[in-house]
Amino acid sequence: MEKKIALITGASRGLGAGLAEALCDTHHIVAVARTTGALEELDDRIQSKGGSATLAPMDISKADAMAQLCRSIYDRWGSADIWAHCAIHAAPLSPADHIDSKDWDKSVSINVTASGTLIAFVAPLLSETGKALFFDDPHAGEKFFGAYGATKAAQIALATSWAAEKARSSTQVHVLAPRPMATATRARFFPGEDRTSLAAPFDEALRLLHAVGMRDQHGEDK
Repeated sequence: MEKKIALITGASRGLGAGLAEALCDTHHIVAVARTTGALEELDDRIQSKGGSATLAPMDISKADAMAQLCRSIYDRWGSADIWAHCAIHAAPLSPADHIDSKDWDKSVSINVTASGTLIAFVAPLLSETGKALFFDDPHAGEKFFGAYGATKAAQIALATSWAAEKARSSTQVHVLAPRPMATATRARFFPGEDRTSLAAPFDEALRLLHAVGMRDQHGEDK
């Protein structure tokens, strides 16, 4: 039996990479990220587990490229069974009145605009029982988190609306709440933090997949 297809945007590091490795035993991974080297390292780990991946070194803010990617997935496989949207721009912490205009524009472009564009592109691509996963990281309203907090909140508001619209559909949209993880993004936000208590992205990926019924409590496929 052919493997199912998992599209992971923001797959090169952190939770995206953890999800790719957690799913590669049952899914062919379409891994999207801007960093080619990190994608190649992910591919090595997937292959070491006996899995397979298609690497797509792309910028999700480029709508034409994302349209072509989704068309290519349709032409090759007909549909995708899961979309995990992990791509994010984590702007440097800054007072609200000192946010760099380029960081603001990039935050809006990647965290909000690209998310909305991808929902429109991926929605018709998902199989009848497909799942779309989004990941909350609530910092809206916290001091110095203006650019990240506001645009991440907008992304999650959009995903939550989509989830409500799909409530009676066989296609499922989930907004999940990961535990704090030992990622590079968190290290930039909280330098000097004791990381021993933070979750490993792979372990958190297994927990979240269990939460949406894709893994049992031991991490095995369901």
